[in-house]
Amino acid sequence: MDWMTRLFDFADYGQLLALLANSVIAGAVLGLVGGLVATFVMQRDLAFAVHGISELSFAGGAAGLLFGIGVVPGALLGSVSAAALIGVLGTRARRRNSVIGVLMPFGLGLGILFLSLYPGRTANKFGLLTGQIVAVDDPQLGVLIAICAVVVVGLLAIWRPLTFASLDPDVAEARGVPTAGLSLAFMLLLGLAVAVSVQVVGSLLVLSILITPAAAAVRLTHSPTRVALLSMAFGFLAMVGGILLALGASIPISPYVTTISFAIYLVATAVGAIRQRSARQRRAVRAADQPAPEAGRTPVVANEVG
Repeated sequence: MDWMTRLFDFADYGQLLALLANSVIAGAVLGLVGGLVATFVMQRDLAFAVHGISELSFAGGAAGLLFGIGVVPGALLGSVSAAALIGVLGTRARRRNSVIGVLMPFGLGLGILFLSLYPGRTANKFGLLTGQIVAVDDPQLGVLIAICAVVVVGLLAIWRPLTFASLDPDVAEARGVPTAGLSLAFMLLLGLAVAVSVQVVGSLLVLSILITPAAAAVRLTHSPTRVALLSMAFGFLAMVGGILLALGASIPISPYVTTISFAIYLVATAVGAIRQRSARQRRAVRAADQPAPEAGRTPVVANEVG
């Protein structure tokens, strides 16, 4: 079938893999870093913020195309500006969502305007929205790795207080943790992660890297450390697997990445449900095995003191 050939074409696969090695490396790095960032995105309920930042990143990348400054610098400027605005203006969830709701259509409208004015190739325009795997050359790979390193180092530097502030913000603030500063710092790191992800998977589907891996991980464990490790593994698998499948295809990378990511989420959800059901059954069996209290006697519910 013609459409199957367009989806999966492994002719000359070895040569294509050698030519697009930079894309595979970029996907691996983005999968690991995106999975790490996604852990805090889920903890802090910032899924909507990722979408808002990606819209401004799209506008910045489109402006970079139009004015000749480059997609990556433009996307970085748009992402960081959006992240800073959300971090400063949206300290509370309700207010943050309203700020994001205002920024999203504004960024999307700007991006469409800049792309409409851009006289270059249609592939460049389409790639900003849905991603492309042929656009990662050596300088861009170096910039991507450098930005990802900044994100990882920044997260490691604030890991413990950020985890505390994410899981219990009221108690953290009462104990003197600078929750407002941590929120702004994380939003800026999130902006950097979104910007480098847009050039590979596109602004419309960046959520598959920065949300879905951690959403799948929390279905399997409640340990913050294990969630982070599983999320990184899931992000790596989705990105590298998607790129390897898309190498010989004539369509963008995004459908492959999002499909693998969604499949991982479905499997994790099913495994989590089975484990919960087994745990309930074990608790029911233990409760049934406990001897019933003798008639006329009140069961002891507390130890005597003294």
